[in-house]
Amino acid sequence: MKTNFLFLMLIIFSVSVQAQNVPSPGKQQSKPIVLTNATIHYGTGEVVENGELLFIDGKIVAIGNTVNRPENAEVTDYTGKHIYPGIIAANTILGLSEIGALRQTRDYNEVGNLNPNVRSIIAYNTDSRVTPTVRSNGILLAQIAPRGGRISGTSSVVQLDAWNWEDAAVHTDGGLYLNWPRSMRYSGWWAQPGGWEKSKNYDDQVEEIETYFAQAQAYSKRNTKTENLRFEGMKGLFSGDKKLYIRVNRAKDIIAAVTFGKQFNITPVIVGGAESYLITDFLREKQVAVILDAVHRTPTTADTDVNLPFKIPSVLHDAGIQFCLSYADYWQVRNLPFQAGTAAAHGLGKEEALRSITLSAAEILGIDEHFGSLETGKSATFIVTEGDLFEMQNGNVIDAYIQGRQVNLGNKQKDLYKKFSNKYNQETVLPAEN
Repeated sequence: MKTNFLFLMLIIFSVSVQAQNVPSPGKQQSKPIVLTNATIHYGTGEVVENGELLFIDGKIVAIGNTVNRPENAEVTDYTGKHIYPGIIAANTILGLSEIGALRQTRDYNEVGNLNPNVRSIIAYNTDSRVTPTVRSNGILLAQIAPRGGRISGTSSVVQLDAWNWEDAAVHTDGGLYLNWPRSMRYSGWWAQPGGWEKSKNYDDQVEEIETYFAQAQAYSKRNTKTENLRFEGMKGLFSGDKKLYIRVNRAKDIIAAVTFGKQFNITPVIVGGAESYLITDFLREKQVAVILDAVHRTPTTADTDVNLPFKIPSVLHDAGIQFCLSYADYWQVRNLPFQAGTAAAHGLGKEEALRSITLSAAEILGIDEHFGSLETGKSATFIVTEGDLFEMQNGNVIDAYIQGRQVNLGNKQKDLYKKFSNKYNQETVLPAEN
C-alpha cells in the first residue's frame, strides 16, 4: 500500500511540474493587425514578394501586394521574413502520449480489439510539455488519432494553443481509424533479418472486419430504442459524415482495403501507404487519398533504391494522387517541415511540398474551409520564419498565430539552452518569445 501511495504521489508531482512549463494560450486579437514586407506563401502554390497580410478578429481580411489598412491597425514590418500557413500534422498521438516508457502517460490504445466508440478528443492533454516543442517549429494543428486493436476509435483535429480539449477542438470525431491486417509478415528483426511469409490468419481477419461492418451498417438503418455504443460510433461512416482512415502499407493490402471500403460505398483514406507508389493508377481511378508516413525512413525492401522514400511524394503528385505528409508518433512531428524539404529536393518542388503539410492535409482532414492556406475569409493561423521553412539551420520560426492569437513559442528545450548558455557565459541566440 505504501509503495502504491508513493508511486501515485510521484505521478501527481511529475504532472504538476510538467504543467508549470507549458506556456499559457495567447490572448484573443483585440485590434486589426497588418504584417508588411514579407514573402507570403499562400499554400496554394502562389507566392507574393514584399506582400501584406491583414487580419481582424482571427480572420484573414485581405492579402496581397498591398492592403487597405484600418486607422487603428497595428503594423509589423517583416522585411526579409517569410509567412507560411500553419503546418498540420495528420495521424499523430500528440497529446495522447507524454513519456513513451511510462504506461501511465500513454492514452492512445484502448483495451479490446473493436473500439469504434473510443473518442481520442477527450483524452487529449493540452498541458503536454511536448506540444510547445512541436508548436515552436511551425506545427499549429494536429489530427490526434488512437491506435491499437483492429478498430482503434475516432480521430479529431485540434489547434495547439488551448486551455482544454474543448477549446482545442477544431473538427471533432471526424474519422474512424481501422488497422488493416497484413497478408504477409516479416519473421526477422534488424539484428537477424528473416524473410517474408504469408500470414496464416489473414483471411479470417478480413472476414471479421467485413462481418462487423455489415452489422454496423444494418444497425445504422434500423430504428431501435436499444443503443449499441460501438455501432453508434460507426454510423457516420455510412451517412458520409465521418471518414474511414485505414492504416496499411503493402500494395496488395492497400488494394484489398480500398476494395473493402467500396463494398460499403466508402472511399477510405490510406494511412501509411509505404507502397502506394506501386499502384498509382488504381488509387487515381478509385480517387483515394494517402496520408504518407515518415519520408525520413529506409526502404521497405533490401533491393529498393535507398532514396525511394524521399521520392514517393513526387511520384504521387505526378500521378495525380491527393496526399499529405505525416509522422505517426508525437514529438517527431516537429520534423515535418524537414520531411517536406527532403521531398522538395527529390522532385516535388517547394510550393507543392508546402501544400503537402498545409492545404492538402486540411483537404484530406476536412478542415480546408478554415485552415491550410492563406486566403481571405480563412482563419489567421500562420507562422513567420527568418528564412526558408524547409532549411534546418535558417528556417527558424520567430512568430506564430493561431486564429489570430499570437502564440508563445517558448518550450523546455529553449529554457535548458538559455540556462546552460548562461552557466558557461555563452551568448544565447534564440528567436524572440512572445
